Amino acid sequence: MASKLTKTVVDRIKPGPKDEFHWDAEVKGFGARVTPKGKITFVVQGRVEGSGKEARITIGAYGVFTVDQARDVAKEHLRSMRMGNDPRDTKRQSEAMKITLQAVCDAYVSRPGKLKATSKEAIERHVRTTFEAWKDKPVVNITEDMCRTRYREMLTKGLRGNREGGSPGQANQAFSVLGALLNYAARQHKRADGSPLIPHNPVGILRDDKVRLKPRTARILDNKVGAAWHALTEWRATAHNRDTMSSIDLVRFLMLTGLRISEASSLKWSQVHLEDAYFHLPNPKNSNPVSMPLSTQAAELLKARPKVDDNPYVFPSWGVLGHIKDPRDLMKKLSGVAGSAITPHALRRTYTNIALRQCRIEKFRTDLLTNHITRDVTAEHYFDTANLQWLQPEAQKIADWLDLEAAKAAGANVVALPQRA
Repeated sequence: MASKLTKTVVDRIKPGPKDEFHWDAEVKGFGARVTPKGKITFVVQGRVEGSGKEARITIGAYGVFTVDQARDVAKEHLRSMRMGNDPRDTKRQSEAMKITLQAVCDAYVSRPGKLKATSKEAIERHVRTTFEAWKDKPVVNITEDMCRTRYREMLTKGLRGNREGGSPGQANQAFSVLGALLNYAARQHKRADGSPLIPHNPVGILRDDKVRLKPRTARILDNKVGAAWHALTEWRATAHNRDTMSSIDLVRFLMLTGLRISEASSLKWSQVHLEDAYFHLPNPKNSNPVSMPLSTQAAELLKARPKVDDNPYVFPSWGVLGHIKDPRDLMKKLSGVAGSAITPHALRRTYTNIALRQCRIEKFRTDLLTNHITRDVTAEHYFDTANLQWLQPEAQKIADWLDLEAAKAAGANVVALPQRA
């Protein structure tokens, strides 16, 4: 028979072989749970009006709460349930309201298989730097005014407030990251009434403020490509150390394949299949594994690459990564030949322009050669885009054009032959 819970009654409770509940005779639904180890915790149990749901809520441990304090809390919970409110939802909302931007970021980037390492790094970097002052604040406290002010600071003064002309590209990227994180928080966490934790993403206020950036178009112009390719060939012949040779061969490989720098620089010998004239990208930027064709020039380049014991990379380096990451010094030297600032991604644009403009390769095939995601329904759902060895003739046309232009730049009396089929 239930009796009113008092300090004396609770102190006399003896643990049993399993969890036991001792209910209060005064307030129906209020009780004490006792574990086999003798730990006593106050609980309240009742039905949420109108929902049919039975709710059991832990109030707290005996000692933290007195019996009378726990009973008062139980009465409040029971009153809330009679009004149709589930105290558990209220508790979840209270906890969600405290979730910080850093916590949202940690949860977002830790989802298995969702993000590449480079994307994770960019997201974490912006939270750590651009939003340093906000990272430990609850995300519900981030306002439209805060977003507008910080965005304009980035536009005019840069990340640290000391860059003349600002950083519009970084500003756009940073607030795209923030918008994604806040949308994620809104989906993952709810208020007590079931509505999103963040009903309106404050980043949306920037829709009318965002600066539209011009697409980058830097590339080696067609009339300079031959000189650049010839220079790389000559530099390779006189390269004096392993890292220099790796850098030159990496840049030559970029020009022959149009690869992204991250895909080419981290290429491993296990991905290269010289006997069948292709290489495999298991995890490219678009997340679609693909086998890419090798022209004879690219194959010869790889055959001439020395393999280093205990180093799996095609373009090895003495650095921490084990491979060349960014051939910055070589790109500066190549920029001098090209007559303009050239980056590894500019070589990708160079490759695309050669394919489309000089070799007359149709855009669909050029997109496949550069491993771009195609929006063609047939290609996406019915066409095998995982094995592109059938595009070897197109890759060969581009490589042959490079050699032809290099010969012209070297002063050779060259007659253009018909393109290979």
